[in-house]
Amino acid sequence: MKHYHLGFDLADLGSPLPKLALLSGDRDRAKTIAQTHLKNSRLLSKNRGLDSYLGYLKNGQPVLSATSGMGAPSLSIIVNELVQVGITQIIRIGTCGSIQPNVKVGSVVITQAALCRQGAANDIAPPEYPASADPFLTVALVKAASTLGIDHHLGITASVDTFYEGQERTNSSANPHLLRHLQGITEEYRQLNILNYEMESGTLLKMAGVYGFSAACICAVVAQRTEAETVALERKEEAVERAIRIAVQAIS
Repeated sequence: MKHYHLGFDLADLGSPLPKLALLSGDRDRAKTIAQTHLKNSRLLSKNRGLDSYLGYLKNGQPVLSATSGMGAPSLSIIVNELVQVGITQIIRIGTCGSIQPNVKVGSVVITQAALCRQGAANDIAPPEYPASADPFLTVALVKAASTLGIDHHLGITASVDTFYEGQERTNSSANPHLLRHLQGITEEYRQLNILNYEMESGTLLKMAGVYGFSAACICAVVAQRTEAETVALERKEEAVERAIRIAVQAIS
């Protein structure tokens, strides 16, 4: 039976079955990965905006390029169903905002571990449960970035539920009023040597620990929060392409 959210099942995957998935929040990014960076790709499903593709590396290894949607609740559903079809490794390829002056727009952040402030993750494991990336996948990403000569940073990510309030955006938000515990949170995180904000990695990494699969996260830096709240749209495509190249190189 086809999975309710993924829109496909084991019978659609052929043989050998894919064990690795590249997971993107944006379905256009999932399509780009499949059609530009994988060979002989084909669409598996276009279900609920959560498009999935099957493609192959140069060595013939099958890889899924799947869409998680925005935020941890949607990601948690897709990851659960990916594990049910036999996926044992997941690399999230996302976007993020830097909160450190030396982490520039256009570079990438490879998440070593996440400060997880996400409600979905609390349904998976208690707040104190570690959200740590698989060391082998993470080292592979770092080596790939070095090989490709792409500016990269390895460190801790703040993974939060909301794009505006949770990341202390007020000037660009419809709601300029923050709850007290969020006022000054970005500077607090900066002093904790946290590199960036994003919205999915914490839940993904906790799920990996609980479910028993390997997971890693690489994000293109598309906003520099030490300068402005806005996304540098003119640099986004270039930065995302770099993150994709690193992830594909790491698994090839």
